[in-house]
Amino acid sequence: MAASKTPTTDQPVPNRMLAAYGSLAFPMAAGFIALQVIVPTYYAQALGLSLTAVGGILLLARLWDMVTDPLVGYLSDHTPASWGRRKIWVAGSAPLVAASVWLLFNPGDNVSNAYLLLGAMGIYIAGTMALVPMNAWGAELSSNYHQRSRVAGSRVVFGLAGTMAALLLIDNSDNAALQSSLTAIAILVIIGLLVTVPIAMRWVPDRATVTPEGNNLRGALRLLSQPSPFRRLLLAFLLNGVANAIPATLFLLFVTHVLEAPAMAGPVLFLYFVCSAISVPVWVRLARRFGKHRTWCAAVILACLFFAGAPFLGAGDIGWYIAIVVGTGLMIGADLALPSAINGDLIEWDAHENGQRRPGLFFALWGTASKLAFALAVGLIFPLLDSIGFDATTANTPEDVRALAILYGAPSVLFKLAAVAMMHNFPIDEAEHQRLRQALGEAGEATQ
Repeated sequence: MAASKTPTTDQPVPNRMLAAYGSLAFPMAAGFIALQVIVPTYYAQALGLSLTAVGGILLLARLWDMVTDPLVGYLSDHTPASWGRRKIWVAGSAPLVAASVWLLFNPGDNVSNAYLLLGAMGIYIAGTMALVPMNAWGAELSSNYHQRSRVAGSRVVFGLAGTMAALLLIDNSDNAALQSSLTAIAILVIIGLLVTVPIAMRWVPDRATVTPEGNNLRGALRLLSQPSPFRRLLLAFLLNGVANAIPATLFLLFVTHVLEAPAMAGPVLFLYFVCSAISVPVWVRLARRFGKHRTWCAAVILACLFFAGAPFLGAGDIGWYIAIVVGTGLMIGADLALPSAINGDLIEWDAHENGQRRPGLFFALWGTASKLAFALAVGLIFPLLDSIGFDATTANTPEDVRALAILYGAPSVLFKLAAVAMMHNFPIDEAEHQRLRQALGEAGEATQ
């Protein structure tokens, strides 16, 4: 199949543009950290829904994204460029994100399973409409191997800032305080959208270059069914995402029932993401020297070494837990910045191998994997906790608390090691990416 010419976006991305684009991640991250860490525990602990029901509902809502993510990616890629192929989706999704966050984060006292299901589906669909075009938009700002790391890094830094701002609002002292925290985070998300979306619309160009052929459900199924660097990366990203989502889902239960220090929840999470934010520029710099996939694998292995101690902690082990939090937080910066940048590089692989440029489709499938990771974590771990007799609303036996500690740490290490195995000897490094770009340039010149 004839190769598709790569766009000539090789110049450094201006800092103002980086900041304007990256700022979009601030409100989204603030909302989704609350959705991942607070909402499952709050609906089970304060509102009385069973752990199995909460896990199953959030899993079902996430599975719906397996339909909406590819659909939004397809529609985004096929939106007329004159409208702003990515901009129109990001701007249009903002009021939907605001409304769904407000409803899900401010439930009444007697909510049903149906309320949680509809609220979760609403926020996931609205998030898909924002995040899939936004991630594709970032990959299109430059086709340079290292500039893409800068773009992804900017998005991550602003996302971490949004996460930390939300964490500062968390009060886990009792259920009423936790509800007030959710309301405050919803207000933060709405204000963030009002500020960042107009800035991005004004300062970030929309350079989408796509091909319609193969940019559909059949093309997505073909990408997933055939061995390729994309499928390999996507599976590694999914496994590592599950590894990160399990402790995030169980975090509030862990600090409350295992460490017996519920008031530490907000400060510990804030410390974790401060360490992540500090480490992102370091990992981007290391990736420039050693390559993205090698650097990511090293960070994941180091995270496993730190996290292996979590299942052995008990009441009062705050110092040891803080050491684990700092160590894993420093490693997680690589998780946040590098895999997405690698996925952006595969757009040139797709253009060379398949003659197609489908960033919307690639990042739709990427978003599906990210959301499926959280869905699998909460959908498996919460029912498993329920089955062993753990109760989020009352005191538990020492055996049940120890089971919680083991589930918090051990599966994550196993999933992370599996992800490293998938990425060993990944074929697309800087040299191969440069070769692909050169071949695409020569093919483009030959057709002129």
